[in-house]
Amino acid sequence: MQFIFSAEPSSTSFINGVLLPFPICVRSLSGRKSYKILNSFYRPVNCNRVHEFGVTTGGKFSNTVKNSMIHQSPFEKGKEISRQGYNDLICELCKDGDIDEAMLLVAEMEALGFHLNATSYVCLIAALGKVGRTLEADAIFQDMLHSGIKPRLKVYNILLGGFLKKGLLMLADKVLLLIDDLNIGRNQETYEILVDYYVKAGRMEDTWSIIGKMKKDGFQLNSFVYSKVIGLYRDNGMWKKAMGIVQEIKQMEVSVDKRIYNSIIDTFGKYGELSEALEVFEEMQQEGITPDITAWNSLIKWHCKFGHLATALELFMKMQEHGLYPDPKIFTTIISRLVEQGKWDMIKKNFENLKCNGHWISGIIYAILVDIYGQYGRFDVPEECISALKSEGIQLSASIFCVLANAYAQQGLCEQTVKVLQLMELEGIEPNLIMLNVLINAFSISGRHLEALSIYQYMKESGISPDVVTYSTLMKAFMRARKFDQVPMIYKEMESSGCTPDRKAREMLQSALTVLEQRHV
Repeated sequence: MQFIFSAEPSSTSFINGVLLPFPICVRSLSGRKSYKILNSFYRPVNCNRVHEFGVTTGGKFSNTVKNSMIHQSPFEKGKEISRQGYNDLICELCKDGDIDEAMLLVAEMEALGFHLNATSYVCLIAALGKVGRTLEADAIFQDMLHSGIKPRLKVYNILLGGFLKKGLLMLADKVLLLIDDLNIGRNQETYEILVDYYVKAGRMEDTWSIIGKMKKDGFQLNSFVYSKVIGLYRDNGMWKKAMGIVQEIKQMEVSVDKRIYNSIIDTFGKYGELSEALEVFEEMQQEGITPDITAWNSLIKWHCKFGHLATALELFMKMQEHGLYPDPKIFTTIISRLVEQGKWDMIKKNFENLKCNGHWISGIIYAILVDIYGQYGRFDVPEECISALKSEGIQLSASIFCVLANAYAQQGLCEQTVKVLQLMELEGIEPNLIMLNVLINAFSISGRHLEALSIYQYMKESGISPDVVTYSTLMKAFMRARKFDQVPMIYKEMESSGCTPDRKAREMLQSALTVLEQRHV
């Protein structure tokens, strides 16, 4: 099947003599395909560490989720379901996140000669895009066009966001060209998707260019755009400019909403101004704005980073008391700091609190991450982590795979990190920019700079545009390998790609140049 936007996959297995972990599908470092896709691939395992925390692989906490995932069979009690019934059920499954069941129903419909309606196409494309299955979303989009249904701008925006999330900049450009060629016209959401990507990628010039086009097309700069600009300045070490934007917003009488407050809190936190970050957090609540998970995560993350672990744990507890569902992404930060200090009792206490507050999904993920970080070692095999999550009825997503991969990567466990990517691909989720950056970091930490370089080259061959994190992490890998002469070259390539070097990259460049200068003295 040909896809409208999708790039051809690379078939190169070796780059500069280094074996690439995944030329077409993810491969092991030995060069052999490690797995076959079988219906019985995952088998229940005896997850002792999860048992110890009170999470059983028999599904102790999963009854609610499992019950919610039981859908009526189209032929139950001998009654055939109509075309509209199929479409309604597909939309319901997509809404519940059960995309595999939805895709099975699509095949069933086609076998009966039924066709999807416009709403079902949109639901499927959105659901597939949300979990990172962009190739399948592209295939559904193509089928939608062949059926004679004219997609609305919403569908193009979904594809645009999906491609950009994976770093497929060239494919995203093709979506934009198609929008323009068909005279559909961009809307506020289209521009916000682009601004969000350019800021996260550290592409300052592109950010200002798209903001200029946004203004030209008559769209107002809202709090979302301003919060992203604050973040862009923050990440590039432009503290005064970031704070200047805040003053500009106030003078323009633009309402300071949750997004802007979150950016200000994160800006103060990044520069170690923790008391100021907490003051803004309090001010936010005094203004009647309820902090969301983003604000809490920022405060917890930066307090951990700057050594204020007690305050971080206090914030973690308060967040749960306010009824917020903990984001597993913050677990790695908390657990790693507690492990460094040997505070295993506190680690277990956090888990008990998660259970008491009813956060069973987060509790399971937390327990598995604790095990990965090493006291028991029963989850040093990624397959067992995934099996434990599946047996509890947890819906796997790109985010969960990223959390697991990052936990292994932080310890330099490259083979396990690669294995997580393999398992992710077997679930139908294609490796994205974030996951590949995590893998580069794993190789960097373990001192394997050539493997890190091979991932970077694979990204470029696959049409994935590296971002500022990619280049900074690659620079770190060469710094650790004491290949200081290569660091300025990576820095120049970062600039030529359109990414604006952040403070970390500039500091590494200066360190490398200093070493090279001393060598020539």
